[in-house]
Amino acid sequence: MPDTATILLPIPAEGPYTYSVPDGMLLQPGDVVQVPLGPRQVIGAVWDASGGAAGKVDPKKLRPVTLKFDCPPLTEEMRRFVDWVAAWTLSPPGMVLKMVLRVPAALEPLACVPGIQWTGHEPDRATAARTRVLELARNGLSWTKSGLAHAAGSSASVIDGLIRQGVLEVVEMPAGPLVPAPDPTHNLATLEPEQRAAGEELTARTAQGSYSVTLLDGVTGSGKTEVYFEAVAEAVRQGRQVLILLPEIALTSSFLDRFEDRFGVKPGEWHSDISPKNREKLWRQVATGEVRVVAGARSALFLPFSRLGLIIVDEEHDTAYKQEDRVFYNARDMAVVRGHIAGCPVILSSATPSIESRVNADRGRYHYIRLAERYGEASLPDLHTIDMRKSPPPRGGFISPILRAAMAKSLEQGAQSLLFINRRGYAPLTLCRVCGHRFECPNCTTWLVEHRFRGQLQCHHCGHSEPVPEACPNCGTFDHLAACGPGVERLAEEVVGIFPEARTLILSSDLGGGIKRLRMELDAIAKGECDIVIGTQLVAKGHNFPMMTCVGVVDADIGLSNGDPRAAERTFQLLSQVTGRAGRSGGASAGYIQTYLPEHPVIRAIASGDREAFYDREIEARRAAGLPPFGRLAAIIVSAATRREAEEHARAMRRAAKPPSGIMVLGPAEAPIAVVRERHRFRLLVHAQLNVKLQDWLRQWLAECPKERGSIRVQTDVDPQSFV
Repeated sequence: MPDTATILLPIPAEGPYTYSVPDGMLLQPGDVVQVPLGPRQVIGAVWDASGGAAGKVDPKKLRPVTLKFDCPPLTEEMRRFVDWVAAWTLSPPGMVLKMVLRVPAALEPLACVPGIQWTGHEPDRATAARTRVLELARNGLSWTKSGLAHAAGSSASVIDGLIRQGVLEVVEMPAGPLVPAPDPTHNLATLEPEQRAAGEELTARTAQGSYSVTLLDGVTGSGKTEVYFEAVAEAVRQGRQVLILLPEIALTSSFLDRFEDRFGVKPGEWHSDISPKNREKLWRQVATGEVRVVAGARSALFLPFSRLGLIIVDEEHDTAYKQEDRVFYNARDMAVVRGHIAGCPVILSSATPSIESRVNADRGRYHYIRLAERYGEASLPDLHTIDMRKSPPPRGGFISPILRAAMAKSLEQGAQSLLFINRRGYAPLTLCRVCGHRFECPNCTTWLVEHRFRGQLQCHHCGHSEPVPEACPNCGTFDHLAACGPGVERLAEEVVGIFPEARTLILSSDLGGGIKRLRMELDAIAKGECDIVIGTQLVAKGHNFPMMTCVGVVDADIGLSNGDPRAAERTFQLLSQVTGRAGRSGGASAGYIQTYLPEHPVIRAIASGDREAFYDREIEARRAAGLPPFGRLAAIIVSAATRREAEEHARAMRRAAKPPSGIMVLGPAEAPIAVVRERHRFRLLVHAQLNVKLQDWLRQWLAECPKERGSIRVQTDVDPQSFV
């Protein structure tokens, strides 16, 4: 019987496949290989080199492994992590592996780069430039041409002349690290007593080199980043690797600058905007251990670290950590799991921790560090609620007289103001005043959002767009289309009318120009090159705007009436983060919250600064309802090409459910957004007590349910964050 190995492939199969191992090929668990699958060749990883499943397969039917890649094998830790994520999310393990092996070009060794080396000969005549070049080159090391020219203060033509004379020669050099190793002693931070104590505790836990989770809870501007940098420095001193997860890494150029200021170099970046070549180099050099620190989006959690020594989840409460495509996972929770498997400390950092993290800290499962004061002389802004029933804006406007006056005062003082509304575009709804026709997406049950700057009506769910018509397509009436409600573009129009001399900037992710433009705009705000900023939730992502003294929340009630069990928590977090942009560099600052519900507990908690009252109330409400973290939830989303198919399949699944004590199945019900991308959607919600093994029952139930057929698709979301 030939030697065999079980290979996990990045496909939606239930488990690995068995292949034969050709003579002379030695495989061990974790090796990355290429194997035949039908008529094509696919990349996979050895999950078991002993051929455990070979006894069930006729050896003559086994196909041989085609190729073993020359790259470090996936560690046992990574393989255990893949299996754990698959089991928790009820996903095929191959689809989790696909997130690990997402850069096939990195599996081969990086190409060598041309270098310059001294041959031992001397030039026919010495010039000052040649002498400087040779003083460096005589050490026998290889240099890149540009590096040698720069170090010697000469031009590349000097080096070319020495090559022609045979004094220098071109050699092949291995590719250098994408980013140099950070220097933990570079530019040591000056910390205040509260920060220093927190930094020392995090450093001590990192030095222990064992698993622990610490919740770093600090008000906005309290220096949380500088504090956890102390733990990063300790991990680097130990020769370990560090992963820093950020919710919007492509937008946080300020974070990269702060890292470089502290450690002398930037970290490796991992997000959707980096070039394919840098993606390949980073993946490979993370696997070899050459890249020591990575700052990345949630997918960085699946990079093949060889010596992971610390994981940091910044803004741990942020919903951007939840992936809702193919494999549904929460990167914050999976980071804790990866730290446990790797035996390394995990730091969760936030000014507004999630309810789950706070409860874990209260129960003693997480260590808890609280930074209650802002760094230096900075103080938190004075917060005020504006009752829109008593101080309404002028007709056709959305900014109350109180907020207008505060913005005017800020302008007079040469400071900046920020207006926040969590709506992109010009208006969320456009209708005809004559016949009442509303512009709806043809693919989704959502209204089309007007983007007046582009002259387009757009769906924010499927991307459908169409030009804004001159006449109503239903009744043909001209010039009677009305924009209902404000978006950032409409607020900007109002601001320009009130303050025509002010430099106004809209900060939104869909205005064109991509990540590069957004980074330039964030830098412009930080440098004081604009007076008034109008932004969506993008402005709440931990940015530091030193000159911001006035923040206005235009519609604080948007998120409080959507039926989401986490609506209160998310509104509290978002409004707290937004108002926290003010006053970060000292001096008086203020936040104004426009609301029609000033008596709502969330609004009252933010305005009074009594965050503990909010947490106490929200935690008690969750406990009473058995909602996370005092219970478990799982969402089953059934979609199909027709409403009838989706509803019938969802009802058949409900009839097949025989939940035991401690589990309750709710629904099916049509999803709040019933159609997305021309697919009709129904949802079932599973509620379970903590002492029930939810995944085991879900696995059994789904196996007994009617199988997917035709256009029907079933998705399972364990621990859902979205309920639309």
